[in-house]
Amino acid sequence: MEFLKFLATLRTPLLDKFFLLITELGGEMVFIAVAVIIFWCFSKKDGYLILSVGFLGTVVNQFLKITFGIYRPWVIDPSFKAVPEAIPDASGFSFPSGHTQNSVGTFGTIACVFKNSWVKAVCLVLCLIVPFSRMYLGVHTPLDVFFSFFFAILVILITKPLLYKAYESKIGMYIFLGVMAIIAVLFVVYVDAIFDPSTLREDQMHNYISALKNSYMILGALVGVLIAFPVEKHIVKFNEGGKWYTQIFKVAVGLTLVLGLLEGLKLPLNAILPEYTIARAIRYGLVVVFVIAIYPISFRWFKRLENYIESKRIKKIA
Repeated sequence: MEFLKFLATLRTPLLDKFFLLITELGGEMVFIAVAVIIFWCFSKKDGYLILSVGFLGTVVNQFLKITFGIYRPWVIDPSFKAVPEAIPDASGFSFPSGHTQNSVGTFGTIACVFKNSWVKAVCLVLCLIVPFSRMYLGVHTPLDVFFSFFFAILVILITKPLLYKAYESKIGMYIFLGVMAIIAVLFVVYVDAIFDPSTLREDQMHNYISALKNSYMILGALVGVLIAFPVEKHIVKFNEGGKWYTQIFKVAVGLTLVLGLLEGLKLPLNAILPEYTIARAIRYGLVVVFVIAIYPISFRWFKRLENYIESKRIKKIA
C-alpha cells in the first residue's frame, strides 16, 4: 500500500487522463481486435496462439479472483483513494489483475512471434506501462500486478511451443483444442456448480457474476474454435497476406461486423436463454465461427479488388 500511496502523490489531471487511456489497452475489446487482426492479416497460427493465451489467462485469473476474494486497495485501506474515473471498471475483487494478464498475454505474445525490432519494442513498452497504469490509478496492488505479469509470461512460454507443435500435426490442433475445451468445461463446473456464491456478501455478487459470464464466454468461444478450425483448414483456406490498403479495408469491415454481431446477438439470445450462461456461450461461439470460418470467405474478393487496383496502377505508370 505504501507504494500506491507514493504513486498517488505523483498524480496530476494530465497523468490521470493519460493512464486512464493506457489502461484500456488491457481491456477485452483491444484483445479481440488484436487477435482478429493477427489472425486475418499476419498469421493464423499466431492468431490461435493469442486466443489460447488469452483464454488460459482469463480462466486462471477469474478462478483466483473468486477463490481468494481479495479486496481492492481502497477497501483494504479506507484512507487510500483511487483515481475516481477508474473505479467503475474496477468493481470486482483485486487479485490478480485482469488488465495486466490481458495486456502482457496479448502484447507479450506479439513480441515473441514478430521479428521486427520496433514491434517488439512497442509491445514490451506496453507490457510494462499497462500494468503500471493499474497501480498508478490505484485499482491494484503490486502483488496483483506482478503475479499477473509473471503468470502471463509463463502462459506464453508454455503455450507457444505446444501450439506450434500441434499446429504442424494432422491431429495435434484437435487434441490441443480439446484439452482447452476440457479446461473450459471444468471452469464452468467450478463456477456454476462447485463454488457457493452464498458465501459472498450482496455487494460481492458481481464478482461471481463476472466469473460466471467469463466461464461461459470461454466455453462458447472454444466450442466455436473447434467447429470453425476444420472448416477453415480444409474448405476456406484463406491467405493472410495482402497490400496494406487491402488489409486496412479488410480489418475495418471485419471488426465492424464482429462488434455488430456481439451487440446484435445479445438482445435476441438474452430474451430466450439465460443471459449469463447459455446465451453468452452461444453468442461468443457464433462470433468466433464468423471470425475464423465465415468472414474469411470474403478475402478472395478483397484480393480481386487488390488485383484490379494494382492493374490500373501499372497501366497508369506505363
